[in-house]
Amino acid sequence: MHSKKSILSIFMAMALMFLAACGGGNNASTGTESKTNTEEETKEAGVVNLYTSRHYETDDALFAKFTEETGIEVNVVKGEEDELMERLTREGEATEADLFYTADAGRLHWAKEKQLLQSVESETLSKNIPENYRDVDNEWFGITKRARVIVYAKDRVKPEDLSTYEALTEPQWKDKVLIRSSDNIYNQSLLASFISLHGEDEAKNWAQGIVNNMARDPEGGDRDQAKAVVAGEGDVAVMNTYYYGQLLNSEDPEEVKVAEQLGVFFPNQETDGTHVNVSGVGVTKHAKNKENAIKFIEFLSSEEAQGEFSEANYEFPVNPAVEPSELLASWGEFKAQDINMSELGKYNADALKMMNEVGWK
Repeated sequence: MHSKKSILSIFMAMALMFLAACGGGNNASTGTESKTNTEEETKEAGVVNLYTSRHYETDDALFAKFTEETGIEVNVVKGEEDELMERLTREGEATEADLFYTADAGRLHWAKEKQLLQSVESETLSKNIPENYRDVDNEWFGITKRARVIVYAKDRVKPEDLSTYEALTEPQWKDKVLIRSSDNIYNQSLLASFISLHGEDEAKNWAQGIVNNMARDPEGGDRDQAKAVVAGEGDVAVMNTYYYGQLLNSEDPEEVKVAEQLGVFFPNQETDGTHVNVSGVGVTKHAKNKENAIKFIEFLSSEEAQGEFSEANYEFPVNPAVEPSELLASWGEFKAQDINMSELGKYNADALKMMNEVGWK
């Protein structure tokens, strides 16, 4: 009898061990199962590979947030836009890139013309991004807006002295206008917008007038034009709003002083509106992770991300449901040019040719 009980005890012990090994409900096995599921979910979520010419801490923080919310890891390759487009061309079908992200609709148009992008359909993107801020074939989508405004020396210019971009070609601004070179894509897109709105003759007359009124040969970036105004080299400069925001919030006290001596003016409010451009992103033609790439763009167009772009990087939201940050709103509401961003790329070559013809260095 004792022997039978021993055999039964051994049998029951083995049964319990078998149940435990199968996850029979104890806390330890539940924890192990949860960890395994999480690893599997992460593996299923996968990755998305991004080529970007933007170099902002705000972007990096948002990429990390996207990974946190979706489990999709973002692999980032940073470089200059031309370099990245050449790399995409060279890599062809072998590329690991799923997304191309850069500033200016002109550059995005170049990527499209080089057949580096593909069309995508997304109800979320159609809802979050107005039609005029995305490619007509949905090959790229605007993510943030930048207004190209006139900044002026508060001690020498009154806001009522200013009106339009065209007015900067008048005699009163002779030797007082500061602006970047013709190599700058932002100026090329500005002129391209005039070609789209008014035709080549009027656009060329404007370009010639700006050259005639330049305070100096173009040099430096947008912030350098602002600094030159404060230094007295000119009275007004044409620059993007987010550069002004960077000056105001710079860690360099001297740059803050520069910004504080300048006013911001949104031109053409009684006519065509202020010129606006975008930073944007498109899914590459040979994307291996297309679904994840679309999710990534949808995230960047979300209210959460759009608010962060505005607050931390001084860029205007493209999503109409998102209000500009307090700083941007303090500059006042403005009317923007009513053209599709694709037009800026369409007329880019014409604009550059025109600038060369009028001697815009």
